[in-house]
Amino acid sequence: MTASEAKKKIQELTEKINFHNDLYYQKNQSELSDFEFDQLLEQLSGLEKEFPELKLPDSPTQRVGGAITKTFPSMVHQYPMLSLGNTYSQQELEDFDGRVAKGLDGDPYEYFCELKFDGVSISLIYENGLLVKGITRGDGVRGDDVIANVKTIRTLPLKIKGKNIPARFEVRGEVFLPKNVFKQLNKEREDIGEETYANARNTASGTLKMQDSAEVAKRKLDCYLYYLLGEDNNVHTHEDSIKKIEAWGFQVSPTYKKCKNISEVLTYIQGWEKKRTELPLETDGVVIKVNNLDQQDRLGFTAKSPRWAIAYKYKSESTSTRLNGITYQVGRTGAVTPVAELEPVLLAGTTVKRASLHNANEIARLDLRIGDFVFVEKGGEIIPKVTSVDLSKRKGNSKQVEYISECPQCGTKLIRHEGEANHYCPNESGCPPQIKGRIEHFIQRKAMDIDSLGEKTIEQLYDLGLVKTPADLYTLKKEAVLNLEGFKELSTKNLLAGIEASKSAPFESVLFAIGIRFVGKTVAEKLARHFKTIDQLSNATYEQLIEAPEVGEKIALSVFTFFRNSENQQEIAKLKKAGLKFESEFKEPEKISTALAGKSFVISGTFQNYERDHLKDIIVAHGGKVLSSVSAKLDFLLAGENMGPAKREKAEALGVKIISEEEFDEKLKEAGV
Repeated sequence: MTASEAKKKIQELTEKINFHNDLYYQKNQSELSDFEFDQLLEQLSGLEKEFPELKLPDSPTQRVGGAITKTFPSMVHQYPMLSLGNTYSQQELEDFDGRVAKGLDGDPYEYFCELKFDGVSISLIYENGLLVKGITRGDGVRGDDVIANVKTIRTLPLKIKGKNIPARFEVRGEVFLPKNVFKQLNKEREDIGEETYANARNTASGTLKMQDSAEVAKRKLDCYLYYLLGEDNNVHTHEDSIKKIEAWGFQVSPTYKKCKNISEVLTYIQGWEKKRTELPLETDGVVIKVNNLDQQDRLGFTAKSPRWAIAYKYKSESTSTRLNGITYQVGRTGAVTPVAELEPVLLAGTTVKRASLHNANEIARLDLRIGDFVFVEKGGEIIPKVTSVDLSKRKGNSKQVEYISECPQCGTKLIRHEGEANHYCPNESGCPPQIKGRIEHFIQRKAMDIDSLGEKTIEQLYDLGLVKTPADLYTLKKEAVLNLEGFKELSTKNLLAGIEASKSAPFESVLFAIGIRFVGKTVAEKLARHFKTIDQLSNATYEQLIEAPEVGEKIALSVFTFFRNSENQQEIAKLKKAGLKFESEFKEPEKISTALAGKSFVISGTFQNYERDHLKDIIVAHGGKVLSSVSAKLDFLLAGENMGPAKREKAEALGVKIISEEEFDEKLKEAGV
């Protein structure tokens, strides 16, 4: 394909994909299947790799990320991002209204009310219709430009289309993790033995500052916009601004309302106090603004906040109830989680009977006693939590809760690793919830995808002694399945067919499925593609593991330990015998040139413009080789930031040439690449 043909095709694909992206995310309509959409995206991505100079600034491939940013440039806000004054009081709202009336000398005015979202403030700069900067709030005067990460948010337009678009404008909003995404993210972390995130807001904030935008894209951040700024926007009220950004394709929460007076504002606040829990994101109040922009200018600012706006904060709904007991749940990785068993109580529209107590440290911090009356809140409107004890109701003869020392399921003595808050049951092969949890993990959609199996069926299979490890699934017979409760001829056939079909799952999925602690889906993919076969992975030294992409000390130690356990070795042997795939089918990039033919590289550290996998692809595509360890035969050590000192020392001792990212780029240019 010529450059001219490629340019035309890239333009067509970009417009087509952006059209369907807008249709799906802005209008909730879809004309393409996910597969068809992904095929178009893959086609465009391939052309952009072949002709990088032709990539358009609004290319939808930015949605999936891939840019690596070690440091985020600091930017001064053209318009300071001031904080709002807060109140929890109706009287203070009425006092605010009085100050507005006085400041406007009795002129008529109205308010515009919007829900206050519990996310991360962002300032988006558009020039000539294109999104060029995404700046965090920072200290209000200066923030960080996280544009590569912002572009992964699929509801944000990369390019504005329409008439009379200002040459430059700014739109502000709130980046957030939807409740269901946050819940799923924590479920996945719990599943691989990682600590769960405390709340959605902090997780969204941390996600926006991640170095790898491809990882940001997987988090599925979202954004509501609520403020338009600029010199040539031709708007006279805040309502005009909202209508304009809606027309430009920005996602605005449909919960806003124009109010004629403070009485209508109070009605709006009361109306959303309960209803807000039904929204897809967390909210903590209402923002009230004077609607007319000229009147906003007249009212002006204090040193810290505007005089024409205020935030009303909802009080966290809390209630007191009796702590009847504490039970302990054991997860797949052996982590033990204490759960408060409560006298049922109504909270935020639902009856609460249980609340997480997290770990032994939290029980000690709260100084809990069975029979205490405890205060319970809904953390982030999702998970009930015990916040404190009503000491005025504590009985004199109550005793401190002693954390259990043995597993509640199998009786094994619990352990607690240094630096970790959780207690663990080490009896991996004999603790029922751990065994059943591993099987549930094995069959999930991201792993072996055996959708005809469920939690209750696994429970039956385990209790009847038919399945003690995932490998046992592949020896199940029709007669045994027919004996399960609820299974007839067709359901039995479907179950066995689903198990058989799972044998076609790629090595990357199998590696995730076997359940190595701390190895999530992404890390499993990186390990499978790096080591290529289960044998090479299982025989890898700790030093070789730590050199693999996405693998740090904690993961390397976990993987190394896993493969030296005889029971795990036996399980993998059984899975091999069953016919599962233990060799990666990932294809190396096609050869583009021989510019690096005969040259070998070791890649170490992090890089400004590349992922390590991307660097490997470039080297291989141009005829070079990528090795995992430094030796006298190595040609180049490609050194990024934070590379291991041992590698550098060894390379220097052996006289291996050490080159930077810039020198690597220069080497490619010299070779005509």
